[in-house]
Amino acid sequence: MLTESMEDYLEMVYRLVKANGYVRAVDLAESLKVQASSVTRMIQKLDEAGFIRYEKYRNIALTEMGERYGEFLVWRDETLKRFLVALNAQDGVDEQVEGMEHYITPKTMSLIRCLLEFFENAPKAQKQFHSLQEKRGYPDGVELDKIRAWDYRHSSVD
Repeated sequence: MLTESMEDYLEMVYRLVKANGYVRAVDLAESLKVQASSVTRMIQKLDEAGFIRYEKYRNIALTEMGERYGEFLVWRDETLKRFLVALNAQDGVDEQVEGMEHYITPKTMSLIRCLLEFFENAPKAQKQFHSLQEKRGYPDGVELDKIRAWDYRHSSVD
């Protein structure tokens, strides 16, 4: 089972391999803005789990499973960004996607993909949706600009 951190590392390994043809631990540390020691521990875990092949002082290679999962992780990230843009999300799309992506199931991602395809094939429906947004907020009349769902979820509630 991939943890959130493992997903982030695997997604970046996939992106770097696709962009450069290879990835080194130092490239991964730089891209993720983490310490090299953190990268070493995580790539060892990903190697043990069968997502990458890693030998000390060599490039990191994706396994077939790592390729498949990495492709999904990048697709999920890009699809959620497209989804929020299609819904007219104005601020913090990247931050919101980072908060959502680790908690959404592949089946729900499939539903989002279908909705995006529907909007792309029925632009009038998307316009109707946007006009509905102008009329309604949720919850009606309540100001919630200062709440962040993932911060709230982790705070203690009395």
